[in-house]
Amino acid sequence: MTILPVYNMLAVPGVYEVFQTEYYRSMTGRNPVEGENLTIIFAKQETERSEITKDSFYPIGIVGRITEINREGYVVAKLSDRVNLDDIYIDPDHTISVTVSKRYDVEDLDEDNVRLRLDAVRAAIVRFSQEFQWGSMLRSYARMWNTIGDIASAMSPWMENSAEEKYAVLAEDSQRVRFDRMEKMIYENLELLKVKNSAKNAQEEDHQKIYRENAIRKQMEYLQKELDELHPENVSDIRKLEIKVEESEMNETARKEARKLLNRLKSENQHSAETGMLMDYLDFLTSLPWKKEAPKKIPLDQAEQVLEEDHFGLGKVKKRILQQIAVMSLKGRQSGSIILFVGAPGTGKTSIGQSIARALDREYIRVSLGGVRDEADIRGHRRTYIGSMPGRIMDGIHKSGVSNPVMVLDEVDKLSHSYNGDPASALLEVLDPEQ
Repeated sequence: MTILPVYNMLAVPGVYEVFQTEYYRSMTGRNPVEGENLTIIFAKQETERSEITKDSFYPIGIVGRITEINREGYVVAKLSDRVNLDDIYIDPDHTISVTVSKRYDVEDLDEDNVRLRLDAVRAAIVRFSQEFQWGSMLRSYARMWNTIGDIASAMSPWMENSAEEKYAVLAEDSQRVRFDRMEKMIYENLELLKVKNSAKNAQEEDHQKIYRENAIRKQMEYLQKELDELHPENVSDIRKLEIKVEESEMNETARKEARKLLNRLKSENQHSAETGMLMDYLDFLTSLPWKKEAPKKIPLDQAEQVLEEDHFGLGKVKKRILQQIAVMSLKGRQSGSIILFVGAPGTGKTSIGQSIARALDREYIRVSLGGVRDEADIRGHRRTYIGSMPGRIMDGIHKSGVSNPVMVLDEVDKLSHSYNGDPASALLEVLDPEQ
């Protein structure tokens, strides 16, 4: 008699079970033979044949006989009686042998009641099958199922129940209780499959709507582009902004915000105050230099030559600048550097910023902070305010035309006295409130 270990299978007496031939060979170590007797034992966990022990199995199994070996790679076995596994032996080559004794059922089924309930289960399966294109095949199978065990066994691979719950059906001695458990499992899993199918259909509908919307949007963009090329004089200001947003090199976060503002702009009255504010903001946003500049190699001797040509003396200052440039070259990152120059008027603080820009081969921009009374002049006003303007820093980047200028924040010491304490510390707090 061949011993076949299985996992997570619902099997009861009187049903036909189907196994893959490859699985049969891997778990038994031999080829199937038609007419051969078979004992099926149930594993507690999914385990490789080389790792099984006698404690890997539940104490009740089921016997049967191989009735068919088809050419499509399947073995069919007719199951008959439940058995107690009195002892299990694992040989060194991992072959399994068992001693068994027959386990008897408690025959307490009401045949008339069973027939009515079985018809109700078949009817539920037929109703369920009507939601699928392959429902006719399922209905033909339903007509062939003669017992509740046939149905439960066929549904076993798709059941959400655990291996322990499926084994509990086999372990139940009472035929009535066993019927009740299989009936409950079938109904519960039919409902779960309905919910899954509904969710899948809803998801597919959502995806189809998204695909359709994207296709329509692309078609509209193509047609609009054709119209714009045919009649460039009729292109509206909003359309011009829309084209600038799509053609700009802004990052995805900024582009998402710009599209959101464009949608608001399209829904606004053309003569409202907010329309003008939104158009000014979008115009400024799209005209910013979004392109990320690639780092350039900075020859230190060339940078030193530029600093020496532009300034006499200031040895410590020039040495500090060359140190900064050297670190930038080594790290390969040439952004986010802040150097603070302190000194009397006329000592060259502003002009040395120009020299740094020339040494780095970058654009130079000077931002004067003398007399600034409000941090919004530096950061920028909230765009919801009437007459809001970009901050001096962003305005400087806008004027420079590049994303990596050398920017001199000049006359920091002349910030309004509304900043209590050190103006430089106040400026750093404005630029980075988390510091």
